[in-house]
Amino acid sequence: MRIRYLLLNAYGTGGTIRTVFTQAKTMAGLGHEVEIVSVIRHRDDPNFDLDERVKLSAIVDQRPAKADAPRLGPVARYRAWESERLKKLGPSVIPTGEFAADAFNRYVEREIIRYLKGVHDGVLVTTRPGLNILAARYADPQLIRVAQEHMNLATHRKDVRRAIRKHYPRFDAVAVLTNRDRQDYEELLPGTRVVRIPNAVHSMEQEPSDHTSKIALAAGRLSPQKGFDMLIPAYKKVAERHPDWQLRIFGTGKKRAELRALIDEHHLYNHVFLMGHTDDMDGELAKSSFYILSSRFEGLPMVVIEAMTHALPVVSFDCPTGPADVITDGKDGILVPPKDVDALAEAISKMMDDQELRSSMGAEALKTAQSYAPEHVHVMWEELFTDLANNASKGAPAKS
Repeated sequence: MRIRYLLLNAYGTGGTIRTVFTQAKTMAGLGHEVEIVSVIRHRDDPNFDLDERVKLSAIVDQRPAKADAPRLGPVARYRAWESERLKKLGPSVIPTGEFAADAFNRYVEREIIRYLKGVHDGVLVTTRPGLNILAARYADPQLIRVAQEHMNLATHRKDVRRAIRKHYPRFDAVAVLTNRDRQDYEELLPGTRVVRIPNAVHSMEQEPSDHTSKIALAAGRLSPQKGFDMLIPAYKKVAERHPDWQLRIFGTGKKRAELRALIDEHHLYNHVFLMGHTDDMDGELAKSSFYILSSRFEGLPMVVIEAMTHALPVVSFDCPTGPADVITDGKDGILVPPKDVDALAEAISKMMDDQELRSSMGAEALKTAQSYAPEHVHVMWEELFTDLANNASKGAPAKS
């Protein structure tokens, strides 16, 4: 079976990218012909290791032009001029409320549509609302089309939800991450096949934490969604009780300067560190004693599950959706009410107070992570693809 995954930017660092790379590796290992297609390419190599059996290609190459590039003829110059004109225009199909709307312009949108119209066989898996909407509208209906949703329905803006309701029924299946989200999508999309398949961790063979270091770790894009602007004020109260501990926040993003100013405002420059990007998140997790999730909303927070593979307990806001689907409060972590900064600070201090608690919860966290192992999750994907292919060959509608 030929399987194509369409990602916005396979050369970035997000959890969706890592999840798709892991899934593609497993599908290739099962004998399928697998390709990851990146809409955007801004660097030579991807950040995550890609299995050599998986082909990687790109639609729009945004790498700087080489100095020795050949001069363009008149037709090529006109096409280049037209492309530059389209790049200055916002997309005409993708809703402005799409969280990655800034990455799309009329040129990028046109190139995606051209790609979709040229694909006529196998399975096409699209991985975010903007790409899903384009695939629903422009991909060959003879393709097996599967929409992946990595964010919960309630967090999508109204124009995105309207587009989802209008276009997603054209898919053979819509895959979501949690049972709660499956219920929401089934209510919005009656008659559409909606399946719950969680993301898989990339490996269960990880070095476990010994819970002795005085390091708490958080990670994610430096954006409002991840709530680091709430975590830093919460940590001011923590630092007063535990001045010998560090909070390390890994990630890059537009809010770095604001978060740096917030650290300075609360005099936490010796306690909270913006670590930037790391190529060894597994090593950093193993050096930590527990993980903190301060998000305002999530889909299924993969970094939490990755932390659990290192036997790390988790302190988290019980935000919609995801944390409560993974964490059992008091067993493998601590859940506190969403946006409750004082409760978050108290839970962090509680974890710092008690190494035995960290160790016992960490052992349970490792057990929890087992259900997200690739061998458990990816069989769900192969069963779905096989079922859809069988139904397509019979000319019958997919099973609900």
